[in-house]
Amino acid sequence: MTEVSRRTLLAGTAGMAGALVGAVGGAAAQPAPAKNAAPPVAGTQSTPAPNPDTAKASGAMQVPSAYRYKVGDVVVTAISDGMRTIPLSDTFVRNQPKDKVNAALKGAFLPENEVPISFTVLLLDIGGRKVLVDTGNGGQAGPVGLVRGTLQDLEIDPASIDQVVISHFHQDHINGLVLADGTPAFPKAQLMVPEKEWAFWMDDGQMSRAPDGLKAGFQNVRRVFKPFEGKVERYAWDKELAPGLKAVGTPGHTPGHTSFELESGFDTLFIQSDLTNLPALFVANPGWHAAFDMDPVAAEAVRRRTYDRLAAERIMVAGYHFPFPGAAFLEKQGDGYRYQPVYWRPVL
Repeated sequence: MTEVSRRTLLAGTAGMAGALVGAVGGAAAQPAPAKNAAPPVAGTQSTPAPNPDTAKASGAMQVPSAYRYKVGDVVVTAISDGMRTIPLSDTFVRNQPKDKVNAALKGAFLPENEVPISFTVLLLDIGGRKVLVDTGNGGQAGPVGLVRGTLQDLEIDPASIDQVVISHFHQDHINGLVLADGTPAFPKAQLMVPEKEWAFWMDDGQMSRAPDGLKAGFQNVRRVFKPFEGKVERYAWDKELAPGLKAVGTPGHTPGHTSFELESGFDTLFIQSDLTNLPALFVANPGWHAAFDMDPVAAEAVRRRTYDRLAAERIMVAGYHFPFPGAAFLEKQGDGYRYQPVYWRPVL
């Protein structure tokens, strides 16, 4: 049984509540109906029409965002679930003053007093087996919840997904598992979740002791996984989940937070999940504590240890909240790391 103290939970409440409300409007929010899984007609745009209010605020929606690259023999398709901008609160970085955070945003040529948060799901083609790593926010009107529509534009039927692997149970990673009617979004897929994450969020005692701001998270987990009762495979860290894809324990962001290491041929990709958020803040400054991390001290320790290795071994890393398509290399630079995005290539 994973145990998290009330003090640790309280420390993570503000970030968790912000993530829950910001992602889909709270635990009561339901994904919008999925679109038909049939391939689109050539020359048509099958992405959902933008919410009129969103369009007024942010302009026309972009075309569907997907980018393919190879890791050895594995084809990796990065699929954007959209991007959301949230106000910069005084406690978004818990251990730094707001003016210092704004200075970092300005130094990265980003607007001050707001935080852009991208969401990128990965689809791995491993020897013809389609493995989806996390599922996004679920279908919604507005700037997020785009995964299912983009799969349709790629002519990938959700029923053709063989396996869904979840990194942790924050709702921007799991809500895409179910449709508005509560049925599975990927009906034929084997569903795999970290056993330590399951033990924490499914523990009634943990839920009863959780501060009010975190209870919505427990309720949402139960809502999402209800249709899969008895069908969820819980995996241990260091387990090979698919050929060449290994689970790596990286707790701190949540008690069972998991990253993944994909190896094929001579290539390696480290799928970091939420080891960090916005690179301009937390890659450059790995000692900064994001509001979303439930145990920020543990998150910092695992972040530094992991990034030291990735930098030393020149391993490519994919970040769920990195700017699309979310793949980069890291170089040790002072107390932090330099973020170098991958170079876009038109063909595999």
